[in-house]
Amino acid sequence: MTDYLKNEYDLDDPSIVSILDECSYWSAPFGIRLLDTVRYKRNIRALDIGFGLGFPLIELAMRLGSSSRIYGIDPWHAGMERARWKKEIMNVQNVELIRGLAEDMPFEDSFFDLLVSNNGINNVQSLSKTLTECSRVAKPGAQFVFTFNLEETFIEFYSVYRAVLRALGLQEYEKKIDTHIYSKRLPLTEMKTAVEDSGFRVIKVHHDRFDYRFADGTALLNHFFIKAAFLPAWKEIVPPENAEDVFRSIEAEMNRTAEEYSKGKDARSGYAICVPFATFDCEKK
Repeated sequence: MTDYLKNEYDLDDPSIVSILDECSYWSAPFGIRLLDTVRYKRNIRALDIGFGLGFPLIELAMRLGSSSRIYGIDPWHAGMERARWKKEIMNVQNVELIRGLAEDMPFEDSFFDLLVSNNGINNVQSLSKTLTECSRVAKPGAQFVFTFNLEETFIEFYSVYRAVLRALGLQEYEKKIDTHIYSKRLPLTEMKTAVEDSGFRVIKVHHDRFDYRFADGTALLNHFFIKAAFLPAWKEIVPPENAEDVFRSIEAEMNRTAEEYSKGKDARSGYAICVPFATFDCEKK
């Protein structure tokens, strides 16, 4: 029942990278809001920070047109090769891909008119260094648009995780859940302060959410993207010798909840985990 715990994916394996576009459901809701927030102009230089497999980088390049030049920076080599292949197939010539870190970008001061990052800013090694670099390479008045999922993301799953830890006498590991969440998803107020301290003015913050819906907990835990992107960190919360018992109990509890929902009249049956997120629309001071 817990075979998903045995799955490990090498994100530098070309065969794995070749199918990751099938998981764009995760990045699409963030990216749609980001692309709607961008102020489109001709003859600009733009930067996508943490472009991954090329979304929204390539889409943004096509929307801005050939009068503009769009750069993407990301440390992920395999992802970059995939993005390079896509832009060549699409014949998008106004894109330049750079393998590098957001904390140390190879651009001149005041180089960009537009900076974007689709759920990437919250995954860097150092947020403060990244925002300092963003401020350095942005022209005065440059727009900076980025999305990130909030600390309440997957709150339904984490509530079950906490309850299972307490039931199994492993409540000492609950604090590792808090540490895990905080490391990836800063509270909104802290993110706003960090952005403003780095030299940007926050013009507007859009709030959105979407749900991941599954037939039950077994389906959730066996979903490829869940196994590849989230499960490794979830397993690290508890010692390896406890993982089987913990996740078997988590799975059973989610399945029980899904079964209860199926008996009700609510058409929104199954098991759902929510993803609230924010889009920051900022301007360089």
